[in-house]
Amino acid sequence: MFVDMSEESNEKLENIGVERIMELIPHRYPMLLIDQLTEINSGISAIGIKCVTMNEPFFQGHFPGKPVMPGVLIVEAMAQAAATLVMLSMADQAQEKLAYFMSIDGAKFRKPVVPGDRLELHISKERHRGPVWRFKGVAIVNGTPVAEATFTAMIADKGT
Repeated sequence: MFVDMSEESNEKLENIGVERIMELIPHRYPMLLIDQLTEINSGISAIGIKCVTMNEPFFQGHFPGKPVMPGVLIVEAMAQAAATLVMLSMADQAQEKLAYFMSIDGAKFRKPVVPGDRLELHISKERHRGPVWRFKGVAIVNGTPVAEATFTAMIADKGT
């Protein structure tokens, strides 16, 4: 049974760390791209944090001698922050659900993200109908937007 979250509460939740994130979404190293979720407004918005280090596996080939975080992984990090927010708002039902990417629109990459950056992933719900959620994401480093995108995901049963 899917819970209709169209009337989410404005409940502010405490920050959550990587252990709780791993309880909510299935991603693991090397594809887990968020370290914590802060400023959580249940079902509505949050800020994800990704501390970018030289130890990221993608830096071996992107690019040797000039490490830059791939833009698609920045969008993936925003989507993981959004999926964590959705699962957090679903409470006990989250254990039986997965979030699947449906679309990415209007992706823009403004500045490179490099080792040492603290990537803030500002996500906010634009729309929610049934199992489909649409979010706007803006990635920020040191107060400067580095990427943005609008993306849609479907929440489905794990067995589907």
